[in-house]
Amino acid sequence: MLDFVVAGLSANSVPYVEGLELQRAVHRSVASGEKTDTVLLLEHPAVYTAGKRTLPEERPVDDTPVIDVDRGGKITWHGPGQLVGYPILKLAEPIDVVGYVRQLEQILIGVLTDFGITGVRVDGRSGVWVGPAGREEKIAAIGIRVSNGVTMHGFALNCSNSLEPFTHIIACGIKDAGVTTMSLALGRAIEPRDVIASVTANFLQSGLQYSGLPNTVKVSA
Repeated sequence: MLDFVVAGLSANSVPYVEGLELQRAVHRSVASGEKTDTVLLLEHPAVYTAGKRTLPEERPVDDTPVIDVDRGGKITWHGPGQLVGYPILKLAEPIDVVGYVRQLEQILIGVLTDFGITGVRVDGRSGVWVGPAGREEKIAAIGIRVSNGVTMHGFALNCSNSLEPFTHIIACGIKDAGVTTMSLALGRAIEPRDVIASVTANFLQSGLQYSGLPNTVKVSA
């Protein structure tokens, strides 16, 4: 069984540190076999988080506090209007971390397709992008960690969030590309709650190789 848990959206958004503790608790339970594979879906209040490869010059220019975390990748921003997903899955053996990231990208490309947006991969850059070749803008970021064969962290899909916070950092360490949102791509408001059903469906249709049973689902809120 794959358990989708909507942990907090909009006014009930989950502070990042609380979300991290929730991830760790679920991770321990999945790794021990006490809990089924779980996808946490939520929004965070505004926060910068820095992965292990973040360089000093990529951090906020105004000394805004940053939470250093144990995921891969570099610095990014989370906040209102952005759907964050933390898949906590026991990956099938042999573990293929790069393959798992590609699968997450494909799931998000499927979500965008459901809304009439064409998402693509860009060679040498993780995440999902939109726009013409050579001028792509990032619409979803991915940063993960695998410990004891179980994943943590995950993706951030820009739905209706402000892009202003990204101007204070070198987002994901990329200097020569911008960011965008689903709302900007479509010219109408798309909120995180609007994409939950699509995210759930695309996970179940993805063929993602984890230890649970891909043909069953439980959605909790």
